Amino acid sequence: MKWLISGGLLLALAGLGVALASEFTDPPAPDGLRPGGTISRSLDTPVISEVIERRGREIRNYPEQPPVIPHSIRGYQVDMRFNRCLDCHSREAAPAAGAPMVSVTHFMDRHKQVIAAVSPDRYFCTQCHVTQADVDPLVRNEFKPVDQVIADMVERDRR
Repeated sequence: MKWLISGGLLLALAGLGVALASEFTDPPAPDGLRPGGTISRSLDTPVISEVIERRGREIRNYPEQPPVIPHSIRGYQVDMRFNRCLDCHSREAAPAAGAPMVSVTHFMDRHKQVIAAVSPDRYFCTQCHVTQADVDPLVRNEFKPVDQVIADMVERDRR
């Protein structure tokens, strides 16, 4: 009888060990905004949405908002040696390209001293500037542009 109980207990422990081992050897990936697979299995990469090509400048939603990029930048080289954005947006190239020149603030170092070239702090454009794509938001967003906030405040004060 002892052997039967011991064997059953041993079998149950072995099954539990297999279940726990698979949990530790292939734990689920942390699910953030885009669900993942496991360490050994990953999900297919989502399709990259097409950029909305626009003419002219977008209206900014709040003061000091960096302008958005109105064209695709897929394949642009922006690294320590070269910045393709400056092919059109540098001081020299902007008039001929018909593109806006980078802001004068990009020619200041962190101590607000004017320098001759684009500051290393502002060299990597996509730190602040983004292209626009027509996609569903990952999270609910109740952002209102500053004009809407002011209009709501005026309306509230009238009541």
